[in-house]
Formats: sequence, C-alpha cells, structure tokens
Amino acid sequence: MNEKNKKPPVNRISISLPDELHADLDAMVAERGFDSRSQAINDMLRQHLAEHKREKGNEVMVGTITILYNNGTRNLQKTIADLQYQYLDEVISSLHVHLADNQTMEVILVQGPAQTVQAIADEIIALRGVITGKLQLMGAIIPPLHQRTPARGQ
Repeated sequence: MNEKNKKPPVNRISISLPDELHADLDAMVAERGFDSRSQAINDMLRQHLAEHKREKGNEVMVGTITILYNNGTRNLQKTIADLQYQYLDEVISSLHVHLADNQTMEVILVQGPAQTVQAIADEIIALRGVITGKLQLMGAIIPPLHQRTPARGQ
C-alpha cells in the first residue's frame, strides 16, 4: 500500500450514554445514513472542534458565508462585491442564485484566520438588505494553487 492510501492510526475510546441519548444517537445514525456510531460521532466531534478553533480566533480555516438578501436594496449587490474585493486574500470565490420574491442567496467561499473571516461575515451580514446570514467554518485549508513569481525583468 502506498503512502497516499495508508490509513491514519485510530484510537478506541469508550463512552457511557444514558438510554435516551443512546437511542437518539442510533436513530440519527440510521436517519442520516452513517455506517456506524463511530462515523457519526467523528462528524460531530469535527464540527465541535472546528467551532472551538473558530472561537479561539487564530487558526487559518476554510468555510462559507451564506447570505439571503433582498436584491432590490439599492447598491447592496455592489457593496457585497466591493467587500469581497476588499478582502481578496480571504475571499476565494462566490456564487449567487436569484430566488423568488426579489431575493438572492449568495455563498462566499472564504479562507483565513478565523477571527478575520468572522469579521468579514459580520460586516456582510450586517448590511442593510441582508435578511439572514451564517458563517460555517471547517478545520481545513485550501492548498495554494499558484506561487506568485516576479514578472520578467523585475
């Protein structure tokens, strides 16, 4: 087996659960289609750890800012685009979809120190015309796509 296909070592732990929580866990595992309780608990732990890292504020993380806004609000789309350009180092990409009732959903892919990305999300979500928004961060990063090199003759 080559290095890429090598599975990382795992540690086994034992936990005790009240009957009701155990039943709720098994129901969730079945409803969401997890292969096992371990897989479900791994997913929950990753989410909690990502939230902990976000609160800590100094870890580089990747995530999305999802907003729903009224596209009839004067200059809102331009303001959102300008903010994304202002934070060019953190904003990787964005996608917007026009919905019914003059609403638009926009998903902005971001990466950077959690505290910085949280500040960007807060600034966007607080704009007049934004109906709701949420930042979702994960404890992962996007590898650099290209290394900047000086232009010829410089």
